[in-house]
Amino acid sequence: MRRTPFRLHTLPLVLLAGVLVLPVLAVLASWLPFGHTDVQAGAILREMASTVLPGYVVTTLWLSVLVALGAAIVGTGAAAAVTLFDFPGRRTFEWLLLLPLAMPAYVTAYAYTDFLQFSGPLQVWLRASFGLEGRLLPEVRSLGGAVWVFIFSLYPYVYLLARTALGERAAHLMEAARLLGAPLPRRIRTVALPLARPAVAAGVALVLMETLADFGVASYFGIQTFTTGIYKAWLSMDNRLAAAQLATILLVVVMALLHLEQRAQKRMRFAAGLGRAGSAEAQPMVLRGSARLLAWAVCGLPVLMGFVAPVVFMLRPLAADWSVLPWARFIEWAGNSVRLGAITAVLAVIVALALAFAVRRSADAVARGVVQLVSLGYAVPGAVIVVGLLLPVGWLQAAMPQWGLGALVTATATGIVWAYLVRFCAVALQSMQSGYARIPQSLDDSARMLGTGGAGLLARVHWPLLKRSTAAAALLVFVDVMKELPATMVLRPFNSDTLAVVAYQLARDERLGEAALPSLALVAVGLVPVILLSRTLRSGKR
Repeated sequence: MRRTPFRLHTLPLVLLAGVLVLPVLAVLASWLPFGHTDVQAGAILREMASTVLPGYVVTTLWLSVLVALGAAIVGTGAAAAVTLFDFPGRRTFEWLLLLPLAMPAYVTAYAYTDFLQFSGPLQVWLRASFGLEGRLLPEVRSLGGAVWVFIFSLYPYVYLLARTALGERAAHLMEAARLLGAPLPRRIRTVALPLARPAVAAGVALVLMETLADFGVASYFGIQTFTTGIYKAWLSMDNRLAAAQLATILLVVVMALLHLEQRAQKRMRFAAGLGRAGSAEAQPMVLRGSARLLAWAVCGLPVLMGFVAPVVFMLRPLAADWSVLPWARFIEWAGNSVRLGAITAVLAVIVALALAFAVRRSADAVARGVVQLVSLGYAVPGAVIVVGLLLPVGWLQAAMPQWGLGALVTATATGIVWAYLVRFCAVALQSMQSGYARIPQSLDDSARMLGTGGAGLLARVHWPLLKRSTAAAALLVFVDVMKELPATMVLRPFNSDTLAVVAYQLARDERLGEAALPSLALVAVGLVPVILLSRTLRSGKR
């Protein structure tokens, strides 16, 4: 068996991967015996299994099942409507259905709570208008409310993948089924949905990863999920081992979902290869009458519930009384968010460019392995990253207090940027690899023949062709950092709150009117990549 030689220039890549994968390794190491801690770990695990762990499992399971079912129905229905049928407004709905991607789920939760709670404007108006008393609507802060928020915040993951799958190959196959006499319900059930099944499975896996990683909605609604349990074990109970072991369970589930998503993506490519062979593209079926109204409802309801209604709910306090809004502090919060986002975006792009260039230069097993390890970071929940960073820091601080590692990582920009890089380097890496895929290998060969190699190849040949990919990578990382909540809450420096943290704290203190301003700022920032994504999809379709 031939072994891959270890080259000296791959050593920095291995060290870099070690830094970015350290949080995951530290969480897994919490199960290893370290002297007296193995007895303590077993006792903690038994105590959790008899008290809080069953509640975490049941709540997380119900939340995941209901969100997955709802997102699959909403996302697949909207994708089928805009790809298989033609009706007035269809092309507008194609990009409107992407807008909830700009809404962080916790912002949607704040908006609905402000409007629908007992003291909210809707119930106050109903009691005043009809002489009613008491609670008139179900409690928003509940498992059902969280399911509603997650479905209409995360369905675009299913919609995007299902729309791509159906648009590539379903229309002409449904036309062939119609010519063979199959009625419309049977064509949808036996032709379109089976073709979209791998895409729907991949989208549902992404939805579940986001749901399991969430902290803002679950904490604000008081739902006992694994993520809230991790923070409660660490911050309230001051029990690092319990937090680490809960994080390990969550990490295993997320890794299983990531494996499912990757398998579904492979099946999508296989099915696409089979589906493109055939006749010319068929036109969508024109809808009229009640079918047209149904299509409008299927496409309009997700946009209304996932974007329009939350934005309107948050604009209400802005229009009612501008004096209660924290305008003086807003610039400071926005500056902190922008500074952390810009630093992380620059560093993530540098790391991603170095890794992508290393794979391009010599795609050996070491370079490919490093890239795969770094790519796992985006699937790791923020709560797991926090525990994984603080565990080794605590161990080293206890062993060598003279080094002062605790002060270097905790409550400093160093620690929070480290956590961001672990989480979001994969986003930049994916963009850079996509950019490299569009550069022919023949350009590299020509440059080497002319005496240009190494750093010169990157600077003079690759970089001019990668500027758009670099800008896209920096933008995506910047926006993700602006919206990140769990790691930011624990690791942020003192007196440097970000927009996400401030929005959460104001909402938790029942100051929902004041939380509207930072929340809307996050939505405005999130709209930028959504608009760019919509333009990319349109240009690709043309």
